[in-house]
Amino acid sequence: MLITGKHLPRRTFLQGMGATVALPMLDAMIPARGLSRFAAAADPTRLICIEAVHGAAGSSPYGATQHFWAPAITGSGFDLTPSALLPLEPWRKYLTIVSNTDVRMAEAYKSEEIGGDHFRSSAVFLTQAHPTQTESSDIYVGTSFDQLYAQRFGDESPIPSMQLCIEPVDRAGGCAYGYSCVYTDTISWASPTEPLPMIRDPRVAFDQLFGAGGTAAERAARRRSTGSILDFIVSRVNELKRELGPGDRERMDQYLEHVREIERRIQRIEARNSTGEARELAGAPAGVPDSYEDHIKLMFDLQVLAFQADVTRIFSLKTGRDASGRVFPESGVSTGFHNASHHGNSPKRVTEFYEINKYHVSMLPYLLQRLKETTDAGTSLLDKTMIVYGSPMADSNVHNHRRCPLILLGGANGQLRGNTHLRAPDGTPMANALLSVMHKLGHDDLTRFGDSTGAFAL
Repeated sequence: MLITGKHLPRRTFLQGMGATVALPMLDAMIPARGLSRFAAAADPTRLICIEAVHGAAGSSPYGATQHFWAPAITGSGFDLTPSALLPLEPWRKYLTIVSNTDVRMAEAYKSEEIGGDHFRSSAVFLTQAHPTQTESSDIYVGTSFDQLYAQRFGDESPIPSMQLCIEPVDRAGGCAYGYSCVYTDTISWASPTEPLPMIRDPRVAFDQLFGAGGTAAERAARRRSTGSILDFIVSRVNELKRELGPGDRERMDQYLEHVREIERRIQRIEARNSTGEARELAGAPAGVPDSYEDHIKLMFDLQVLAFQADVTRIFSLKTGRDASGRVFPESGVSTGFHNASHHGNSPKRVTEFYEINKYHVSMLPYLLQRLKETTDAGTSLLDKTMIVYGSPMADSNVHNHRRCPLILLGGANGQLRGNTHLRAPDGTPMANALLSVMHKLGHDDLTRFGDSTGAFAL
């Protein structure tokens, strides 16, 4: 508690020139009525939605026989050994697999739409609605479920939601097959006609979370500085620490060190990418790491910090582009992503794509561990978070949208049982599962979502 006996507001910011740093949950912020009532009254589930683009090897005819995605059995005794989900074995307590759901809204509805799956699918993932085929401004798809959640619960935090991505999503106008590029550039839609831009550069995301204060000139001066954002609030930090108890001082020091550590990583990346030497990702912003692993882990760390400070409670993350030629050597496969996805159902080539899928899934334990070790009001953030990870594509080799990958992770404030594989009946829309997710998130009054035909019990 505060030595002075005063109550510190939960929404406390430390401000300096061009810097605004929100604080994590401290004991001094807990009202006299106690932790349990406070936590129950002000603790909506955090939400992270992650699109794994272009399906999975386990959705192909050969991959399905090998259980390269969905395990062979349902319930809690499933075996992840042959699955791309194997990296999640230590986290199965927090894992719910929902297999055999379809994303039919991503399919072609008329002849001129045939072949346009790459340029429709991402827009369908969280909306479960069919995009209007257009290269003009009359775009139309649906409101994504992360934004439905943000519209109801996001205004309780300074930033209602944030949208992040790993690969470039800055193409304007039309892409191909008569579709606007915006359909493939974002997964979050505030309304059927309002796509939300996604942030690729960790520096931009960091500045939105911690550098929004001051004038434009002050923010520009801070970005040019080689020091730390914390340098601009050091006097306020020291002033506040004199009022806090020892536990809160330690908690605040650890949090601010995490902020500084992420800032240092961004600064090192910017310095390395500004030397003029050739880069693997030609044309990428200086703040974007050439390494996929470094990039996605940095984005995960920013999400955890944002949750810890309660700056936002909702993130969406687009991990790539359907037609990306990026190579992931750490997967042990030298074939580019898109070429690997068109494997012709050859066992050898399907297995290569499976290895890439497994590599991508292997990034998730880092996020889970960071959430697990970060507490908020005495409870780990992992227990307070729901992570939706899936793809609107199934068998990428034939651009099929039946039996798409979908998993849920986290405790979701007690709403997810975990250690469960649920196989939906044939023909079940993924929207049915997402409708149930919405119910778990507090949208009990929602009766339909996308092309749902009813809730699929989780």
